Amino acid sequence: MYEHNENWEDWHWQMSNRIDSLQKAEKVFDLSNESKRAFETTLRVPFAVTPYYAEVIKNTPMQKSVIPSLAETEDVKGESLDPLGEEECCIFPNLVHRYKDRALFLVDNFCPSYCRYCTRGRRIGNPAYNYNDWQRVFDYIASHPDIRDVLISGGEPLLLSDERLDFLLGELRKIKTVEVIRIGTKAPVTLPMRITENLVGIFKKYPPLYLSIHACHPCEITEEVAKACNMLADSGIQLASQTVLLKGINDDSDVLIELMHKLLKIRVRPYYLFQCDAMKGLSHFRVKVQDGLRIIDEMRSKTGGFSIPYYAIDIPNRFGKIAVLPDRIVGFEDGCVKIKNFNGEIYNYPD
Repeated sequence: MYEHNENWEDWHWQMSNRIDSLQKAEKVFDLSNESKRAFETTLRVPFAVTPYYAEVIKNTPMQKSVIPSLAETEDVKGESLDPLGEEECCIFPNLVHRYKDRALFLVDNFCPSYCRYCTRGRRIGNPAYNYNDWQRVFDYIASHPDIRDVLISGGEPLLLSDERLDFLLGELRKIKTVEVIRIGTKAPVTLPMRITENLVGIFKKYPPLYLSIHACHPCEITEEVAKACNMLADSGIQLASQTVLLKGINDDSDVLIELMHKLLKIRVRPYYLFQCDAMKGLSHFRVKVQDGLRIIDEMRSKTGGFSIPYYAIDIPNRFGKIAVLPDRIVGFEDGCVKIKNFNGEIYNYPD
């Protein structure tokens, strides 16, 4: 549908030419009849994908992550429109305070490309949420000195202009009790041309600054993504990854190892492998926890620990992110602790 032209590297052009309808999608993707019918239903999450990202993921397992499915209309017991219980912890529509020392600052409700498994699908494109009143957020954080860590998210925070991001980071840095600022983003993957020298220069002004980059499949780690991440890393910005475990996309130890190795090569530390949240309409993406544990064990048997992310489940309200680990301690006997490794071998270690 789109040919590379002189505007291809312009992130504004990518946003202005997003594939955002069935008619446009049919020109790019090979769609099943089921997928075409899904476009005609009430979509839980809007459909849109940048021309760049569409080119990267078409005819790969990641295509499933952006193309609507009729399975999204299914209701399964235990699912919720707010699986993390964020709404109960909202101070303002754009500020979530779930944990005493951390706050989640939501700065917009749109993205370059929409993931079908989005845990905030209820908010995407919803005009009921006001994201523009920032001053009351700054005032709240300043009046709560226990908040030492602020996560900026959305939507996609890097869709803000350079000027707005500069202002946002500057105002947060003025709050003396804020020690760490993090940005949760998928833009380096779906819109890598957004990472410009000017943007990186702004980020450099506000250390320590951490970026949590969302990547789920090795096909996403292109030369463009490598260039973007290396620009950020060269500027002293700390990069970590967040991956969602998705059935039929990355629920395979070899696929995840390839992804983590590629991330390490571009200086992104593998950090979290999340169980797909119990969001309404996402049961077709969720992998059973016991299978997730098996996959992590297989990864440990094939590669080094630095390549292994934390396998975690994000529990609603203030329960937080729970690291899910295989049960390695199998007993205590004769002054020893019996420890089982990833191959099932048991070693008696002096206790």
